[in-house]
Amino acid sequence: MSDLKKRALKIHKTLLEAFGEPIWRNPLPAVDELVSTILSQNTNDVNRDRAFEALRAKFPAWEAVRDAGTKDVIQAIRPAGLANQKGPRIQQVLRAITEERGSLDLNFLADLPLDEARAWLTKFNGVGPKTAAIVLCFSLNIPAFPVDTHIYRVTGRLGLRPEKMTVEQVHPHLESLFPPETYYAAHLNLIRLGREVCNARKPNCPKCPIYKLCEYKEKTKPSPAL
Repeated sequence: MSDLKKRALKIHKTLLEAFGEPIWRNPLPAVDELVSTILSQNTNDVNRDRAFEALRAKFPAWEAVRDAGTKDVIQAIRPAGLANQKGPRIQQVLRAITEERGSLDLNFLADLPLDEARAWLTKFNGVGPKTAAIVLCFSLNIPAFPVDTHIYRVTGRLGLRPEKMTVEQVHPHLESLFPPETYYAAHLNLIRLGREVCNARKPNCPKCPIYKLCEYKEKTKPSPAL
């Protein structure tokens, strides 16, 4: 095991000690997760959930969303923001899946190798590597490591990735560092660290549970004990 892999595993275990093992939520069907994740782009979880629930209330079946008037879909998902972009995008993805597969069942992806499953999803406009990884990991139990803005920032500060590595490159990079069985917990705990401690503008370094494992050049030192 390389030194970097050892550091990644140590960071994961230390975060488990600090935050605990995240509870697996009941998985959504893959197409539900796909739409939910598209709605989550550039917004928070609360607004995403409000938009998702409103969409499901108006259109009980995804086929109805696919075939609906675009204005009706846009109106339903306004709580998520960028509705004029996300509404047509969701419909386009649903139509493209139907055209290729004959239905909206994505369970076939579970039988594909990770790279093939990811490539199949990301060929659709609006489905990036993070969205694909969330669908694969959360819904289909395929070992993929989703990388959001918090994870990208935190792993850069920790020295777990090269400074200039793109978000697209970070996904397979982290998948090579962490053991597959840790992906879900590591993903959620790194996000929690980014939200609660390792903020973008002013990280609270003295309160960081992995302070001693961090290579961030600008990290602040804890105050000396009185």
